[in-house]
Parts: sequence; C-alpha cells; structure tokens
Amino acid sequence: MIIPEFPHKAPKGMHYETEEFKRNVTSIWIVYDHKFDYNLGKSVRCIWGFYNSKTKEYFSPINSKTIGKRVSLNHTTPYTAMQLKQTPLESAFV
Repeated sequence: MIIPEFPHKAPKGMHYETEEFKRNVTSIWIVYDHKFDYNLGKSVRCIWGFYNSKTKEYFSPINSKTIGKRVSLNHTTPYTAMQLKQTPLESAFV
C-alpha cells in the first residue's frame, strides 16, 4: 500500500516498506539495505509506525505488534514515529 502524504524521505542506505497490519491499519517499516552475517544475509528492519487509512492518522509503535498513541507528522523523524520524552532542560537545547 502506498501511503499518501508521507513526508519523510528514507535516510541514505535505507528504504520504507509497508504491510497490512489490520483491516484499516498499515504498518510502516524502515529497512536497512545492508546485509548482515548474523541473520544469514536477510535484510534488517525496524518498525517506523502505523497508519490508519480510514481516519488518515499516524500512530507511534509500542512494539511491532502493538499500536501506540496518535502522533502528528510534525513530531516524527525519518527513523521513527516514537516521541522523544525530554525534560524541559533537554528540550531547551534542541
């Protein structure tokens, strides 16, 4: 499934893949293009987040099988939809 309005471009050496997760929900994966010996040369991938095609909303992952909270695309990165938890002091430096 191609997700409309997905603003992120995959970082160098990576690409995105999507899979149907539930009827209206698609999981978005970030896949490393490099091959590793520890997994017999298969590609390595991490969950980026989830997209609900009915409500047109993005969700952060708790893990690859659990949908977390709804997120704004402005608060996501090309690497993940998970939100950073920062103290006020940390956010002052960002």
